[in-house]
Amino acid sequence: MIRKRIPEPAVLAHWYERYLSPVALIAGFVADTLLFAQRVDLWQTNALFAGYLIVAALGIAVVNMVETGRVTHPRVVAAAPIMLVVVQFSFGNLFSGFLSLYSRNAALAVNWIFVFALATLLVGNERFTRLYRRFPFQVGIYFAVLFSYLVFFLPIVFKKIGVLMFITSGLASLAIIAVLLLAFLLLAPGVRYGDRLRAIHAIVGVFIAINVLYFTGITPPLPLALKEAGVYHHIERVDGAYILRGEAVAWYEEYLSYETTFRQASPGPVYVWSTVFAPTGLSTMIEHEWQRFDEQAGEWRTTDTLLFPISGGRDGGYRGYSYKSDVSPGTWRVNVLTGYGQLIARISFRVVAVDTSPPLTEMYR
Repeated sequence: MIRKRIPEPAVLAHWYERYLSPVALIAGFVADTLLFAQRVDLWQTNALFAGYLIVAALGIAVVNMVETGRVTHPRVVAAAPIMLVVVQFSFGNLFSGFLSLYSRNAALAVNWIFVFALATLLVGNERFTRLYRRFPFQVGIYFAVLFSYLVFFLPIVFKKIGVLMFITSGLASLAIIAVLLLAFLLLAPGVRYGDRLRAIHAIVGVFIAINVLYFTGITPPLPLALKEAGVYHHIERVDGAYILRGEAVAWYEEYLSYETTFRQASPGPVYVWSTVFAPTGLSTMIEHEWQRFDEQAGEWRTTDTLLFPISGGRDGGYRGYSYKSDVSPGTWRVNVLTGYGQLIARISFRVVAVDTSPPLTEMYR
């Protein structure tokens, strides 16, 4: 009787890395686009995130048990390269899920860094996949997605945001990864001492990097997310709805323009509108900080601030606006901030004096 020969692991690894790995990343991105809910506070969304984290952890355990010789069954050994693809698929889904939840409604001008990062990931996929075979890299990426998840999950659970919740998320992430690291090493005791040390260094490096990004204001104040923002000539509330009157713009300008032109025939107020999503049960403060660019000094000067409360739970986000009556021609911006001073969004516009009032269109929100 002729038995079918099981391919060598190295051959399978090369085949999966070359052909299935790019498919796994693209499939993960498409799956998140189709399956992820728009709201981060739904149990289905968090169950999916948790599922990816569990699958990734199991995959890392199996791969290292095979690599260290703890498991030698031929079929498990042959399937180990597939587990690498499963781990990569899970990580890809987690990262693209974060992108889907917090950047789907943002303009390309805000989002280009994420798009560039995704393109780089796909182009350099073969090199990146080989890194997935290394224990320190696996642990480092796992800690990055775990920390990124808890940063917005714990505020949903405790219905609070701010520095204290971020610190709590970091400490919880360290505790979980410590338990997982111990479990990995118990299941695969053959992991080399050097790789164990490098895994710890990776955890520390990721922890420091995420903290630096958070406290320098580079990362958004999760789980708050901007849904819509703009500058208008007039805003009023009628029967629970908002009527926004503004200048008509081509559809592509919303994605390609960094600065809106506000045409003003006579002195009058300028209105800035923003809708900010917050999870159900979470209440916080939002600030509109008005700034004008001082051409002579070459710096932004704050002219006005308006602080108002928001309540979470609305699909389209909490609607709010501020206005300023004495807006002179020049370059302006309004920073949408949390009560802790973290930047949610920035609306930039240039006020230009014109002879005739521009035609306005009405929108209802």
